[in-house]
Amino acid sequence: MTKVAISEGIQEELESFLKEHRKADLVTAYLFFVSKRFNVRPIIYAKERKIYLGQQQLIESLEKQGKLWRETEIKIQMGQPTVNEETKRIYICPFTGKVFGDNTHPNPQDAIYEWVSRCPENTERLNGMRVKRFYVSEDPEIIKNYITSRRAPISKVVFSSVVTGKLFGSKKAVIDDFIQHQLRELSLIEVPSQNRFQIDEQLLEFIQKQMEESKLAAFVEAMSSIDALAPFAEGWMEEEREE
Repeated sequence: MTKVAISEGIQEELESFLKEHRKADLVTAYLFFVSKRFNVRPIIYAKERKIYLGQQQLIESLEKQGKLWRETEIKIQMGQPTVNEETKRIYICPFTGKVFGDNTHPNPQDAIYEWVSRCPENTERLNGMRVKRFYVSEDPEIIKNYITSRRAPISKVVFSSVVTGKLFGSKKAVIDDFIQHQLRELSLIEVPSQNRFQIDEQLLEFIQKQMEESKLAAFVEAMSSIDALAPFAEGWMEEEREE
């Protein structure tokens, strides 16, 4: 005969649950017990409109199918030169050497005004205000001195989310984002009665296996032997006799 053991910790949780939900039937109480005994925490994956046995099961399944993340490579450009071979005019800060080119900045004259007006090295004052003094040059020889070689871009392996397309620096970051934004937990009690989502085969099989008549009877028997839970078991048995 099937035997069911209710641990002391689960006994306390079950008693608290039944006191809070006085009208809970046998199936509801049993599913609550099962969720605690096997630590089952079903999750909804809304994109597939499906309920899975647990978070880890879903993630492992999606990874095997290549539906969670993809490894890709990006190139990172190391800085844009401020002066190049096409530059015809430059604006130079006399205090720091900061330079703006006419073809590398959309508004170089405005940029140099703003720079010297905030430049910490600019100690020149006129009526208490920083002097907006700067140099302008169109001399190719002067401009040539400010041309620097552009560093070659570097390549970096990153991971893209199959679900959202966003890039992340690691697989863990993809998974963390997926868990946070794509999944929602629900109780095992809610699963059989809902009709909005499909139940994954593994979860359905688990529920069907636990809902065997012999296991339900053993659960009632186990509750009957515990003083705090016996009244609830007796109530269900009385309802069954009346039916």
